[in-house]
Amino acid sequence: MNWPNTLISLILTLLCFAACKNSSNKDLHREEWQSLFNGKDINKWTANFNEEELGYNFKNTFRIEDSLLKVSYDEYDTFPDKFGHLFYSEEFSYYKLRSQYRFIGEQPKGAEPWAFRNNGLMLHSQHPSTMTFKQAFPLSLELQLLGGNGKDERTNGNLCTPGCDVIINGQFIEEHCIEADSPTYHGDQWITAEAIVLGDSIIHHIINDDTVITYSKPTIGGWLPEFDTLAFTKGTPMASGLIAIQAESHPTDFKYIEVLNLCGCMDKTAKNYKSYYIKSDQSKCLY
Repeated sequence: MNWPNTLISLILTLLCFAACKNSSNKDLHREEWQSLFNGKDINKWTANFNEEELGYNFKNTFRIEDSLLKVSYDEYDTFPDKFGHLFYSEEFSYYKLRSQYRFIGEQPKGAEPWAFRNNGLMLHSQHPSTMTFKQAFPLSLELQLLGGNGKDERTNGNLCTPGCDVIINGQFIEEHCIEADSPTYHGDQWITAEAIVLGDSIIHHIINDDTVITYSKPTIGGWLPEFDTLAFTKGTPMASGLIAIQAESHPTDFKYIEVLNLCGCMDKTAKNYKSYYIKSDQSKCLY
């Protein structure tokens, strides 16, 4: 059968339109996760240790080796009570965070027992430039990463609140650390730790796909030694901040740390609209 050229062209055009439309719809829903380290260097991160100059990576504690972001103590003879944090350069407000980590080896001599297999993902953290010289921990919401000692129970994914307060089940919480509902993870196994952070409204901690604690309405306040209280107003909602990891004395490996930004252009006519955005930022729209 001989088809008129115009009819063939019309059919091809319709097929192309349908294919392009399906492809476009897939792009709208495709999640664009951002890796926070490239497996080569930590150039987009800033180290900070109490009683050290900002940016000084004390004894090469934070490093990239074998494509892993490592917290290492092989250059320490003893632990001198210098608590460090590594801060990513970009601030986030509404986002999903996912990481995979493991504890390895032993603490250096002189380290605190409570810091055994202890690290953390600091959410909504203050910028290290606003920390005092003696301040060991940043104002932040800590997704606490804990490992077991091989025999005793120890919950993982707890919430610690250096310099802030939260609401849990309708109650105002002033405790520094609140235990999560999680099993104990012994040994050097890889653990997946995630968070869903929705500005200053609600935050979930997730360990190995299980939501272990949920809290809301974080505000500035609470216990934090050497914190500059004059620079921050108590009761101020914590709606955004930096992401950081800790160096409290136990060697830790991170296989990846990734963020899915939930804040972006929500105008469906824009080129960069995404269906999963839940917080609008019109300034990011591209047409």
